[in-house]
Amino acid sequence: MGVLYLLFLLLSLGCMVLLDHRFRLFFFADARRAAAVLAIGVLFFTGWDLAGIGSDIFYRGETPFMLGLTLAPHLPVEEIFFLAFLCYLTMVLFGLVRLVAARTGARAAARNTDRAGGPPARRPSERTRP
Repeated sequence: MGVLYLLFLLLSLGCMVLLDHRFRLFFFADARRAAAVLAIGVLFFTGWDLAGIGSDIFYRGETPFMLGLTLAPHLPVEEIFFLAFLCYLTMVLFGLVRLVAARTGARAAARNTDRAGGPPARRPSERTRP
């Protein structure tokens, strides 16, 4: 039972990888840039955690769902996987927002192009009866 939290983090990371692969949002769009962004994010938040631990702001909570292994006082192994998940989730969501915005913009442009080639669009109040 002590590995349960880590397993759920890995499962969640796996789901992000599948979503990323399907829509080519982050790693599957540009692996080199994605690796750099993910590494910088994990290092930044690990430093943030270490600063919080050093300032006695962050503490490790005891739970039977964690391995019990720590990388530093109050820094469990699972924290690194959580930070990787957090950064990866953020970048996949950013990619999804960009994808939806691009598709919405393409649809609007297609509608405007269709209208430009035909007669001018009339408002319902301007329509005349035969």
